[in-house]
Amino acid sequence: MKRVRIEFPRDLTYTVEEKVRVGDLNYGNHLGNDAVLALLHQARMEFLGSFGWSEMDMGGLGLIMTDSMIEYKSEGFFGERLKIKVGFGDYSRVGFDLYYLIEKEDSVVLAKAKTGMVYYDYQLKKVCSIPEEVLKIIQKGK
Repeated sequence: MKRVRIEFPRDLTYTVEEKVRVGDLNYGNHLGNDAVLALLHQARMEFLGSFGWSEMDMGGLGLIMTDSMIEYKSEGFFGERLKIKVGFGDYSRVGFDLYYLIEKEDSVVLAKAKTGMVYYDYQLKKVCSIPEEVLKIIQKGK
């Protein structure tokens, strides 16, 4: 069976620190896969906020997630401190990928991830082009 393999297209330049909470644990008493996606969401919000953006206003338009991919590498347990590195990846006329690396304090990789984000006008309910000023920042990669 083929497995997901995520290769980062460039360095991930922004770091968020989080802690595994009791509500993040599953029946195996380790970090649940749903909680990993929630951690990515938190990291994405903080990353976008570092530019003065949000998912609902990134240069005047919103974002919608079109896909996500997570490659699990190790377990996470209650109380562990995590570093989540985030950065821009591939882009097109209407969207871009964000890449994430989740590491534990001992630098052991917990997970690698990618989310596909598309520019979306929530009022018109349609996909839109990335504004030029935003595209320049994505291309630089911060």
